[in-house]
Amino acid sequence: MSSDARRAASRAAQPETGAAPRRTTATPSLGEGVGGNAALLDTYRGTVYPWHCDHMNHMNVMWYVGKFDEATWNLMSHLGMSAAFLREHHRGMAAVDQRISYQRELHAGDTVAIRTGVVDVTDKKIIFFHEMRNADTDTVSAITLLTGIHLDTQTRKSCHLPRTAADKARELRVAYELPWAT
Repeated sequence: MSSDARRAASRAAQPETGAAPRRTTATPSLGEGVGGNAALLDTYRGTVYPWHCDHMNHMNVMWYVGKFDEATWNLMSHLGMSAAFLREHHRGMAAVDQRISYQRELHAGDTVAIRTGVVDVTDKKIIFFHEMRNADTDTVSAITLLTGIHLDTQTRKSCHLPRTAADKARELRVAYELPWAT
């Protein structure tokens, strides 16, 4: 599939503001699934504003982390662990490890799309990645790998992921060429 066709397919599959995350199919390359078409979940769309940029005129690292964080909460909601669910059941998620690889700069006015996949799921832990792309050029701007632990917010100890959330997360597992060894 050509990059123009991928961009057109990506635009057609983009969720509207406030819409539930959707899965898209990507053609493998650096930062994409390996060994065939990989379904990644659309978890964020936004824009780089001038106040997101630093003195070198590109998006500052704090905004990459913020946009990845928003994508994470869209992923958790997709898995059935919305803010309301977490509050009601006295549960939470804690990031215990995060790695970021910056691939290409983003500038004011660029539109951003983040897609997400899962690397591994255990009883209490989920390891997942976000791929941030410039939505207009379809180039990877940054990739982050996160490890999240499910916890009981009253005892402040780790606890089992809800079975339905773990099952949904396993459905999102994908082989992925990360820019560093895991």
